[in-house]
Amino acid sequence: MKLSNRAKNIAQSEIRAMSILCNEKNGLNMAQGLCDLEVPLPVLEGTKEGIDSGKNVYTSAYGNYKLRAAIAKKQNDFYDQGVDADNVLVSLGAPGAFYATAMSLLNEGDEVILFEPYYGYHVATLKSIGCKIKYIRTTPPAYEIDFQNLKDQISEDTKAILICNPSNPSGKVYTREELENLSEIINQNDLFLFSDEMYEHFIYDGLEFVSALSIESLKEKTVVISGFSKIYSITGWRLGYAITQKEIIDAASAFNDLIYVCPPAPLQNGVLKGLNELPKSYYDNVATQHQKKRDKFIKALNDAGLSAEYVKGAYYVLADISKLEGEDDKQKVVNLLEKTGIAAVPARAFYQDSEGINLARFCFSKKEEELDVAIERLKNLQ
Repeated sequence: MKLSNRAKNIAQSEIRAMSILCNEKNGLNMAQGLCDLEVPLPVLEGTKEGIDSGKNVYTSAYGNYKLRAAIAKKQNDFYDQGVDADNVLVSLGAPGAFYATAMSLLNEGDEVILFEPYYGYHVATLKSIGCKIKYIRTTPPAYEIDFQNLKDQISEDTKAILICNPSNPSGKVYTREELENLSEIINQNDLFLFSDEMYEHFIYDGLEFVSALSIESLKEKTVVISGFSKIYSITGWRLGYAITQKEIIDAASAFNDLIYVCPPAPLQNGVLKGLNELPKSYYDNVATQHQKKRDKFIKALNDAGLSAEYVKGAYYVLADISKLEGEDDKQKVVNLLEKTGIAAVPARAFYQDSEGINLARFCFSKKEEELDVAIERLKNLQ
């Protein structure tokens, strides 16, 4: 039996591979963005109410209408973007929302520009639907974009640009000026923007988060992708959404129906209750708590000789692993797991060509006791 050409383009992610190896070694998993913190009580109560009241049948392929309206309300409460329920699609996680909207907007052979370091699932999704990808490397430590180079790289095949804001894995938070620069390029070349804003509430040092849909000249050109996995600590529930023009939402709902039918009905009920009842202070507290985790863990990395910058957003940090034994980034993180019991992700998961890039990604969204264990284990490297 011969596998399809599509299957040849898809492989197990380095993130999941390291998680599997970590489990085999009974290690501490700082590779995968598990976010295994407490689920907010209203979310749990709403889910139980959904199960107890018999919410067991299909919802709309667009998602529960009340949930779509609540997502729109939250977006407007935080960013005043004037969206409504018709601009929202609920899917199986942010990857589901991205897949459904990408299938609606991109044809086989279309080119999409991604910035390195990138999130691997974006690449895998685009490859699976036959898109070409052009990689543009950003410059650390702020992971700045060379906008002139970006302009030069646009071809007649280019149809879209994709950003992750805040970035997984670099922690970059896009400024309003950067988004306006992107808007100018997008409008000049009749492109559109995918903006993955999953980590919108994980912002540090008093920075402002600017959603792409808050840039007036991007409103007609943008698909925002986000979800609840991280902010509500429900990574296994697989509930995400897209916000964009109604015409795109209508088309994407058909792909959503074809692949997923609908998101799980009682889980949608839980998230709806969370959106309706959790105050703004909840989201602020998540950022405050994670900034404390960031500060203590990144200090420990630097103390251990794994140089790292204090990221501005999300809950990952790329650390320099040059001092570790091994011929390349993969061997180095495996040796780190063997020596300390800590699993991290090698740079090859985030770069098309990681040769000479001695970086590893650590996830610091852990329970306090787990973070303290990791910090103690890092002392073995000093």
